[in-house]
Amino acid sequence: MKIAITGGTGFVGRNLARALAAKGHTVALIARGRDTTDPTIRHLQNASFHPITLDDPAELARAFSGCDAVAHCAGINREIAGQTYECIHINGTANVVQAARRAGVKKIALMSFLRARPNCGSGYHESKFAAEELIRNSGLDYTILKCGVIYGNGDHMLDHLSHAFYTFPVFAFVGFKDQPVRPVAVEEVANILTAALTDGALARQTVAVLGPEELTLRQAVRRVAKVVGKKPLMFPLPLWFHFLNGWLVERVMRTPLVSTAQVRMLAEGLAEPCGPWTELPPELTPKIPFTENQIRKGLPAPGAFGMRDLRCCHRRETPHHHVHSAFFEMP
Repeated sequence: MKIAITGGTGFVGRNLARALAAKGHTVALIARGRDTTDPTIRHLQNASFHPITLDDPAELARAFSGCDAVAHCAGINREIAGQTYECIHINGTANVVQAARRAGVKKIALMSFLRARPNCGSGYHESKFAAEELIRNSGLDYTILKCGVIYGNGDHMLDHLSHAFYTFPVFAFVGFKDQPVRPVAVEEVANILTAALTDGALARQTVAVLGPEELTLRQAVRRVAKVVGKKPLMFPLPLWFHFLNGWLVERVMRTPLVSTAQVRMLAEGLAEPCGPWTELPPELTPKIPFTENQIRKGLPAPGAFGMRDLRCCHRRETPHHHVHSAFFEMP
């Protein structure tokens, strides 16, 4: 089969591409080409790279030509200039649906967010839910994955936590109420998407994707710190501090340590889905726990944050269209 992946050079996109290629499928990677975390993905066997945006349905339709299905993994977790939630999550998804129809694609799998819902006061949550509704009402077969924390080699969760522990002697938890998280390994997300795209699994379903182990955010962070071998002073700070900090780092870092949207996510917890959803069948339910060995496999090379992480050193760059994020990898 031939599968197109929007956000194809991003964290989930490239892991999915490799999983599909390993099973003999052909892959069309749709991305702006700004994410250079793993340049080798552009040379993946049986893959083609299409450096286009989500703005033009005609270009997307050409890239989707001959494809049996599309995995829509593109997204942002902060707004800069014209790169808004409405532009990327809503208009971009509408363009993907239109292009899929033109190209004769039969199936779309959407990467959404665990707690996406309408009328909650968060542009990120509301735009992700609007994208879900566009897919559900597209007339095409679909599968929607509502994911929370996704981790693995090349993510931003382990990457940013590791660099933070090497940079700062302290670490501030979000708020005074310790919220639950259920981290899920990226290889299991790729497995679910592969089953939906190539095996006809989860047809016309919206499913919650959660790891098998529920931890508090503090437990998860401390587990990563232990594997990294650092012992920063850890303490909680109020939400207003983290919203202010998120607002600041969004403006000074290429990939923020934590965005304001993510502060909202962490304050709510990432263990309970919102909106319509069903449980995954047993054969697709994630089973890999958030162990020290799993964390070790996903850690980047040791090192602190540096000048390379500042936006002022990369003024010509604009936000990547891929499944993002910073402090935690979220769709």
